[in-house]
Amino acid sequence: MEEEKSSILIVDDLQIHLELMEAIFEKEGCRVVTAHNADEALRLLEKSSSDMAILDVMMPGMNGYELCRRLKEKSGARFFPVILVTSLSELEDKIAGIEAGADDFITKPFKSIELTTKVRSLLKFKKLQEELDHSESIIITLAIALESKDPYTKGHSERVGNLSAEFASIIGFQEKEQNLIRKAGVLHDIGKIGVEDSILHKRNILTKEELHIVEQHTIIGEKICRPLHSLSVILPVIRHHHERWDGAGFPDGLKGEQIPVMARILSIVDTFDAMASERPYRRPISIEKALKKMEEEKNFGQWDPVLLERFVEMMMGKS
Repeated sequence: MEEEKSSILIVDDLQIHLELMEAIFEKEGCRVVTAHNADEALRLLEKSSSDMAILDVMMPGMNGYELCRRLKEKSGARFFPVILVTSLSELEDKIAGIEAGADDFITKPFKSIELTTKVRSLLKFKKLQEELDHSESIIITLAIALESKDPYTKGHSERVGNLSAEFASIIGFQEKEQNLIRKAGVLHDIGKIGVEDSILHKRNILTKEELHIVEQHTIIGEKICRPLHSLSVILPVIRHHHERWDGAGFPDGLKGEQIPVMARILSIVDTFDAMASERPYRRPISIEKALKKMEEEKNFGQWDPVLLERFVEMMMGKS
């Protein structure tokens, strides 16, 4: 099967520049889309997508900086490379481009090999990013599918992820960190794929051996997610979400602030959702009773007491 050509959007108000770059990249085997101004470029992208953009900075109307900013906003979490082409070479011009989200710059006059090398590099990075995103999506889908088989845990991890992100926002985490803890919430129990259903769904008290098997799910989950570089930041959260503030948790017996703060947050939210949800061995309790019970046990050593207090305040404010 023939590999699909990369599509490059080129925006410049001078027709001769468009024709020059179109010739360069068609020779490279790319599909080229051209526009004479920012408004035309945005209209073209409504009809069909491109893999990256090369923008002239000095254009009438909306300049290249603002168009770059618009394209980055439009792409959202998807990596969309932008190269700015300019005759300006002052530091403040480069800073303006960086602030607009540009991934690279090229100064006029330029050599075609310089431009094509930059484009190849960014397209290669984009492809790698998409492959990583695809693999990450597979793991997240697997985690959700695994949970959906069990009526008692269906939706638990997604709820934990969303509520953890909300709590992280309340205590001042940035959006990037909120997204990370949301992923950690969705994936925190994926290691249970390595635990037999007969143990997970057992209604009676687990034996010591069975309890040890269940406790391995944090280590298994970390191993499943470790091959993906994009998930490396949340590996400690997956591994340590069952540690206790007093050091009596698992798998490593971390204590107090040795426990990563995201794992401390997840521990609180995970427990809360489990208490407020039905399980094979017990009926759920109301949100109010769950919060009251957690508050009463604030100093019993399971959770970070300061974070727990903030969580209870947030949830009481919602009720």
